[in-house]
Amino acid sequence: MRKFIIVLLCLIGTPSANAQIHELGVFAGGSNYIGDVGKTNYVNPDHLSLGLLYKWNRSIRHAWRVSYTHGKISGNDLKSKAPSRVERGYKFNNSIDELALGIEFNFYDFDLHSLDLQITPYIHTGVAGFKYDENYFDAGVLKSDGDKFGLAIPMTVGVKTNLLSRLVIGVETGFRYTFTDNLDGSNPKDNRFEANRFGNLDSKDWYVFTGVTLTYTFGKNPCFCAN
Repeated sequence: MRKFIIVLLCLIGTPSANAQIHELGVFAGGSNYIGDVGKTNYVNPDHLSLGLLYKWNRSIRHAWRVSYTHGKISGNDLKSKAPSRVERGYKFNNSIDELALGIEFNFYDFDLHSLDLQITPYIHTGVAGFKYDENYFDAGVLKSDGDKFGLAIPMTVGVKTNLLSRLVIGVETGFRYTFTDNLDGSNPKDNRFEANRFGNLDSKDWYVFTGVTLTYTFGKNPCFCAN
């Protein structure tokens, strides 16, 4: 963890010697969750997710990234391969509204001012805040206890390339490690529902966004002029 923080600070402090340009675009794909109800697949997009994103490229290797993404998640024990879950037979639906801020790092130089075809894998991390429904099960029936807000750490891997002179397309999968264990209604915070808790109460839930990004680039190279 200490090494990760040191690398992150070094990237933030890197001077924008080659490029400083903006990107504005959209995300479209699917979403799924990993938790105590339903399937246990890590990447299994089964609901539509849509979003907006903005990037401020500080160099040809890294950029600040802000995004808003909306998606739905669900789980159904009857679709699980675990016999204990199938026997239990629970199912749930929830929605995620996420605002994330982080840094994106390119493995290869990606100069948005170049007209040459470029392609690079990339990773992205940071911090995200999200809204979801605080649910619980009562005699096997899903009920809502209102909206809640949570925090998550995004961990995204992807690959991107430039289209024409101002368009960039990417394909990515973003895992979100959350600090809640109740996206699925298995571990409600309210002690009134303590008897309704089930599953692994020591493990947090995850949600995943997988899809395509398309961004439009604008801005000029910085001018380093002598006085």
